Amino acid sequence: MIRHSVIFKLKDTINPEEKQAFFDAVDTLASIQDVKKFEVLKQISAKNKFEYGISMEFDTQEQYDFYSNHPEHVAFVQNFWLKNVDDFLEIDYQI
Repeated sequence: MIRHSVIFKLKDTINPEEKQAFFDAVDTLASIQDVKKFEVLKQISAKNKFEYGISMEFDTQEQYDFYSNHPEHVAFVQNFWLKNVDDFLEIDYQI
């Protein structure tokens, strides 16, 4: 099993409407085939600069690869992620 997670900080210039549109788009990722345990989290530790996290699980590497290359995920990255995210850290765990 794979747990895919990203923690990120949004750009300071993002307005409330753009932020809402970003998180609405994030929520659509949960409907991609084989995504399990999808969570969007608010990061509260003062020990790092990141603000939010997204976590999901996949049974196999093939399912994770399918998600990574899925047209909806690719469109999300192009239309929302690149425009709104200032910095991020991606962590994929084998569990």
